[in-house]
Amino acid sequence: MNMQYVWIIWSLIILAIWFLIFWIKPGFRKPMLKMSLITMLFGLTEPLFVPEYWSPPSLFNLAEKTGFDIESLIFSFAIGGIGAVLYRLVQKRGLIEIPVSERKQARHRLHRYILFVPAVVFAMLALLTSLNHIYCGIIAMFAGAVSTLYCRPDLKAKIWLGGLLFTLLYFIYFGSILLFYPDYVTLYWNLDALTHILVLGVPLEELLFAFSFGMLWSSLYEHLYWHKLVKELKPKIHPYGSL
Repeated sequence: MNMQYVWIIWSLIILAIWFLIFWIKPGFRKPMLKMSLITMLFGLTEPLFVPEYWSPPSLFNLAEKTGFDIESLIFSFAIGGIGAVLYRLVQKRGLIEIPVSERKQARHRLHRYILFVPAVVFAMLALLTSLNHIYCGIIAMFAGAVSTLYCRPDLKAKIWLGGLLFTLLYFIYFGSILLFYPDYVTLYWNLDALTHILVLGVPLEELLFAFSFGMLWSSLYEHLYWHKLVKELKPKIHPYGSL
């Protein structure tokens, strides 16, 4: 069975989900696009994970030759936008800007510093420990999400539920590939360097990544661009139609 195109197919599937949400929810398009373009840059960190975490066949064998690949950019772009709006897709919430006066409250004084918590934690773990980089990333994103609660307690539900929702979506997405390529994980994940725990074929590390990513990215747009959630108001329909 040819595995050369599994990673690109996998990336295009999640991108198709991104396009579906983008198409049916016009109000989500601005945050989706902004967060996707930011997240796409994290696809350039793939050399940190190849081959220590996994070593998938990629287009033009780029991952094997350089550590970089096109698929990681597509995948990162897609999950960035999806992770940012998944909670609102389920809970039907809108966004409004936080007034400047409210931004001056005491709890927002660490706003800018908290945004850098994931990067600082990842760098410290990567440089000072021998942890596989996937664990550094999981811990860093979890730390960033929990730190966000200090100045944005209003996002508590979005952070926790966002993590759970993204984990569920990711589990279904991951499992869909394993239905057609059941040996893909055992062939290309470095399981000896991981816990070796599989949940219906899905590595535990992938689910931990999905949860921590979902937690952080579900709140990142609101935190970064000073927005807060509000209930969407249903338009009132006159019982006799328009007058």
